[in-house]
Parts: sequence; C-alpha cells; structure tokens
Amino acid sequence: MTVAEKIPPQQTVLGHSFNADLSQGPYYFDGCDTLAKLFRQRCQELGGKIAHREKDYGIWLSYSWADFHEHARLLGLGLVSLGLKRGEVVSILSEDNKEWIYADLGVQCVGGVSSGIYTTDSAAQLKYLVNDSDSRFLFVENDEQLDKFLSVRHEMPGLSRVIVFDRDGLHDFCDEQVIFLDDLYALGRAFLKENPNRFDEEIAKSKPEETAILVYTSGTTGPPKGAMISHKNVMASVIGAALTLPVGPDDEQVCFLPLCHILERLLTVFLPIGMKSTVNFAESPETVFDNVREVSPHVFTAVPRVWEKIYSRVTIMASEATPFGRWAFGRAVKAGLKRVAAMEAGGPVPFGTRLSYAFWDFTVLRNLRRMLGFDRLRRGTSGAAPISPDLLRWFKAIGVIVLEGYGMTESSGVISVNRLDNDRTGTVGPIVPGGEVRVADDGEIQYRGPNVFKGYWNKPDKTAEALTEDGWLRTGDVGRLDEDGFLTITGRVKDIIITAGGKNITPAEIENRLKFSPYISDAVVIGDKRKYLTCLIMIDQENVEKYAQDRKVPFNNFKSLCAAQEVRDLIQSVVEETNRDFARVEQIKDFRLIDVLLTAEDEELTATMKLKRSFVETKHKKLIDDMYGQG
Repeated sequence: MTVAEKIPPQQTVLGHSFNADLSQGPYYFDGCDTLAKLFRQRCQELGGKIAHREKDYGIWLSYSWADFHEHARLLGLGLVSLGLKRGEVVSILSEDNKEWIYADLGVQCVGGVSSGIYTTDSAAQLKYLVNDSDSRFLFVENDEQLDKFLSVRHEMPGLSRVIVFDRDGLHDFCDEQVIFLDDLYALGRAFLKENPNRFDEEIAKSKPEETAILVYTSGTTGPPKGAMISHKNVMASVIGAALTLPVGPDDEQVCFLPLCHILERLLTVFLPIGMKSTVNFAESPETVFDNVREVSPHVFTAVPRVWEKIYSRVTIMASEATPFGRWAFGRAVKAGLKRVAAMEAGGPVPFGTRLSYAFWDFTVLRNLRRMLGFDRLRRGTSGAAPISPDLLRWFKAIGVIVLEGYGMTESSGVISVNRLDNDRTGTVGPIVPGGEVRVADDGEIQYRGPNVFKGYWNKPDKTAEALTEDGWLRTGDVGRLDEDGFLTITGRVKDIIITAGGKNITPAEIENRLKFSPYISDAVVIGDKRKYLTCLIMIDQENVEKYAQDRKVPFNNFKSLCAAQEVRDLIQSVVEETNRDFARVEQIKDFRLIDVLLTAEDEELTATMKLKRSFVETKHKKLIDDMYGQG
C-alpha cells in the first residue's frame, strides 16, 4: 500500500490539507503523520525564508528554515554518535531561545523524546526530573544552570552527557561529562559525513504512536508527572489549533512563556511549523513588553498574569497623564465598553455607538495600541489559568481581542477555545474539532479526543486515575456546556468550598473579580468547613507603590508597604466593591495581605504563575487562623 493510499480523505483549509473526519485517525497534516516529517518537509519547502528571530547584543538576527534544519540535524546526529537510542529521553534546561527548539526538533527527528525543565527549578527538582524521566542527556543553557547539575551530579547515575549552550563564563571549564554545543555540532558533522542519509532515515522511522515529548505537570497536587505526548497527539493538536487559532506565513509571533509548558510549545513551535509563520524569541520574561513593541506581533499568547500586568501598566500611565489626557482616555474606554456591551447583546451596534467608538479609536485608542505593540494584533490568546471576563471586555474596549481558551498538559494543549468569528466572553469557547466533552454527575468536565495523552511516564497507576473506565480524561475542573456548545469553567473539583452551613462555593469567580482591580495581583479565597469566607491577597507591587507614593505613605520595602494602613484601606475598598456583586454567603468577611513577593522560584507558584492553592494555605496558615480567631 502506498502512502497516498493510507492517507484518509482530506480537507483543505488556508492552503493546508488534513483529515476531513477528525474523529478518527491516522492524522495527517500536509501529507505528514509525525511532526518530524512535517518539520523536514517545511525546511525543504521554505529553505531561505525566515523561521525565527533572536536578539543578539540588542540587534534582531534572522534564521532561516534551512538554518533550523541544519542545526537540528547536526544536534540530533551528534547525540546519536554519543549513543542516543530511539525512545530515550533528553532533557532541556534553558530559557526560550533558538537552541531550545533546535534541541527539541533534533531529538524528535532521531527518535528521542525531548523533555523540558524550568530554569526556576532547583537542583533537587532537576535531580528528580532527570531521574524520573530516565534522561540519558541533559542540555543546560549556561553556567548558572550547569551549577545545578554539578551540585547533584552523583545522584543522577543514568545521565551520560551534559551539553552547555552558552560558553560565557566557562571558557576554562573542563569536565569529562560536560561538552559544549559547538562540540556536539562538530560530532554531528563528523557523523553526517560517514552517514549522510541517517537523519532522513530516522525521520522516516517515526511513527504516530511513538512518544514525541514528555511534558511534566506543574505539580500542584504532588510531585510532577511526565505526560507522554505522542506524534499522533501533536499532529491532532496542530490540526485543532490550525482550525481554531490560525496563523499565516506572514504572521509574526513572540515566544516568551516557558517552552516546557504545552501551551507555548504548541502555539509557538509546533503550530508555526505547520502554518509556516515566524517566531520571535523574547530576550527574557522581564523584557517581553519591550520586545512586543519592537516586533508588533499579529498574534500573541499569554497567561492571565501577563494580561493583568498590561492592564495595570495602562492604568498607571493613564493616572500619570494630564487632566485632559485622563478625561480623554476615560471617555475612550467608556465608548469602547458601550460598544462591547452592544455586541454581546446581539444584533447590530447602534449607529451612535459605532460613531462614538470610531472617533475615540482614531484619536486615543489606536495610539495606545501602537504604544503597547498591539497595532498589528489580530488576536491575543489567554490560557493556562482562568481570566476575569471584565478584563477581557476591557481589552475589547481598547480594540485588542483576547480569546480565552482551555486545555491541559494531558490533552496536549487545547480542549476548547473562543474564536474570532465565534467568541463568547465568560466561556472558554467551543470544543476543538475532533474532541468531545461531557459533564459528570459531580460537575467534573471530562474530555475525549485524539489529543489525549498516552499516559504518565512509568506511572500506570496515576494514568489509570487520570482516565475514566470508558477512556475519558478527567480534567479535575468543574463547569457546564451550554446548548450552543460553549464550555464554561467554574472552578476546580478539589477547590470547591463547602461552608459550615453546607453551601457549595467555587472560589474562582470571586478571585477573578478581585484580580480585575489594578491593585491586586492574586487572591486565594478560604472557607472550606468554616462559617464564612476569608481571603489571602497579594497586592500588585508597582501599582500599590505608586498609590502610596502619590499619597506620601511612608514605606521602605514590600513588607512595610503591605503593613501600611492606607494600603489596607485601599484593598478593603476593593473587597467591599467586589462583595456587592455576590450573595451574602459568598462575600469575603476578612482578608490578609501576603507580605512576601512571590516568583516562580517560590513553591506557591508554578512557572506559568499559577497558584498552588494547597501550598499557599499551608505556608500562610497563621494568617488564615488569625482571620478565624484561632491565632
């Protein structure tokens, strides 16, 4: 049977072909059934066209698809020459950069399994992830990450070699287990000379059912587990993203979220390979806003914390404007919100509303979008955690469309997502083509589709817990599916608060409402088995500092800022305003400010800035007890 005879009936969308019936495989995208094959095809097809850009000493440098292929090939063959076998795991410990994706695709193309490690992980976490995944090789970005390996090297007996991307600070370093990326490329060139067809042969061997990548869960409920995502899962996810979040060959994207996370991996590595778009690597998470202004992307994907930060920055800028500037900005946002309300109500937007918005968009809002780097933005996307519907409406009001989606590591990315032509704020959109959702008796959302993972690496018992007896993925989220097919997430099963009075409360809606305030960066509602609700609140440092400075409130560090009575009064006013939107039993009776700045290095937060509720409640137990008179 020829390849053409094996390919199921295809449909063509935006110039790309894939399965007409997405309910069953095998899954093909432009005639390829694995990402490795699609990658080779794209590199051969596009050659000298720009695949990605990266800054070097302040200058954006461009790298072609031919460059992408050559670096991935040399890296992959270099690993083969060092003994990498098909099915073995290679870990990558680095910030986002071109070398990360070279390693990712190089490993996949020679039959290995790539696994990302967050740079915020400690040496102990590195040891756990390397040992748990049975990694044979480890890539590290620089001397800082290499130090982590060196401190625990004797506790990782299965590790063969460590390859360092950046030689800076390590020019005199010598270690028999450690080589540099240039050395690996040299090994790859030598191997290629002796085996000129080996790379293509390994790509040809790739099968849909083979594991392509390991993605470790965030570990909010225990040690991280390695989700095995197959080539079939990846191709199904690429097809789903192409249909719901399409990008074109002329589109620019910015990559800054950790590539260890499935959301960033899918939308800024896998999907651009399929859709031929260009990816720009941010210099660092701290410079992302500057980089966005420089690139002016057509599509932009971020987690809620980033969208909240953009809103906060605009709020600060508006407060610092002239009286006329503040008045004009307020009128412009008001006109935008009126237009959004009319659009959500259905039917045509009144002529007066359209005219008013057009005026304020021309005079104020388009300049704001240009200043943010969103003047070319066709759509933004938010995922990985819930986002406030009010925040999404505010972005729409200023002319920035942010589409909320939903997914998880175990679904290889997207389960549902709003679309430009089918968007309903407050929901996470319709289910991706080929997928199905059902709501269990206890309200849990369960999912079935071709992108559901193979299982957890070496953990069959945990895999069994993740799936129902009839094969549906347990998401752990509570929600509902309306008659139009839009999915709404109301909270996590394990986060449901049952008060002492027996009232069931999902805290996410209350928390999201609080976080819409520019003065609050995060909140954790407490109240399980208690008489009333309380809340732990993390203030937005930048905005609250400015608030305090404008009112000459004395403080000398973050702890003293949180202790200021004026700051407590400010947050109290936000809590009272939020309470007005909720029933009495859902209102917050007391709160405490967490006076420590949280980062991804802290155990309370994941690398994508998602709260680990159980850690927060345990670490700040004294604050909680104090709110309930138990201190």
